[in-house]
Amino acid sequence: MSAEHGPLVRLLRVGRDFDVSRPWLNRVLEGAPRQLLRAVEDVSFEVAKGETLALVGESGCGKSTVARLIVGLYALSRGRVEFDGMDLAAPGTDAPALRRRMQMIFQDPYASLNPRWRVRDIVAEPIRVLGLAATAEAERERVTGLLRQVGLAPEDGEKYPHEFSGGQRQRISIARALSGNPEFLVCDEPTSALDVSVQAQILNLMTDLQERLGLTYLFISHNLAVVSHIADRVGVMYLGRVVELAEAERLFAAPRHPYTRMLMDAIPDLQMTGKARTPVAGEVPNPLAPPSGCAFHPRCPHANDRCRAERPALLGPATGAVACHAVEEKRI
Repeated sequence: MSAEHGPLVRLLRVGRDFDVSRPWLNRVLEGAPRQLLRAVEDVSFEVAKGETLALVGESGCGKSTVARLIVGLYALSRGRVEFDGMDLAAPGTDAPALRRRMQMIFQDPYASLNPRWRVRDIVAEPIRVLGLAATAEAERERVTGLLRQVGLAPEDGEKYPHEFSGGQRQRISIARALSGNPEFLVCDEPTSALDVSVQAQILNLMTDLQERLGLTYLFISHNLAVVSHIADRVGVMYLGRVVELAEAERLFAAPRHPYTRMLMDAIPDLQMTGKARTPVAGEVPNPLAPPSGCAFHPRCPHANDRCRAERPALLGPATGAVACHAVEEKRI
């Protein structure tokens, strides 16, 4: 999983708002203003060719929204997404051609596959849309090769999704994602709906495919134990912002942000069976009314007046950046 030179994907101060206002007539009658939910705010990072960057955090922190912004399922409210050095939203950019070089693997293999289609048609759809096979025979050979590549048999192509287990369905999803010959895969919690034993098989498959095909991954997860097995670098998100970004080995050995430490303490440790599992303390604030200053300060044991008044910037290199006044002031 070694990275080659230069970023394949770059996000620059990306933000996304959602209008969650009540209907217009209700607002007029009640005199209520529009309400905007800032799901993602000021997110910047790079993903180098050949590496795996993981985004982690509690549910609702904005990591899946970031994934959808990159592949174009959501439009940007602010900022810029670059792919292979080109701004995807700039005039004159052939964004559809660039986006064909990226694909997404969704969280739920039960919901992301068309139950009315045979597996061969599900896997072949991107091949047909992109015109990657000149003949029906070439298409069949390509589908057969993809099924074998993800550990399924060619005859599985004649079956329907309901005839497979959850892990097998996720293999079908991976085959479909690979059928368009992408360079970059956005993986939105691809193992969270699977049993633990099956999770390991899918992670091993993804690692093997990355090495063989030279793929680049953005891996979204709330499970730090899973991330530790696949990521080269890890970005930790909280309430729509990246609060720590570091090399995986460095982050797991010495987490710096108090929120990252809190997440790490919640991971069960089989080598310390006498130690009680520490739950993540407190609740995520209401994103419609986020706290002033650092959004984590209501849950942080190191918060002071500066933390409550001033939002910290993400400071440091990509190998170890953190957004925390306490770390900056060496209070922790």
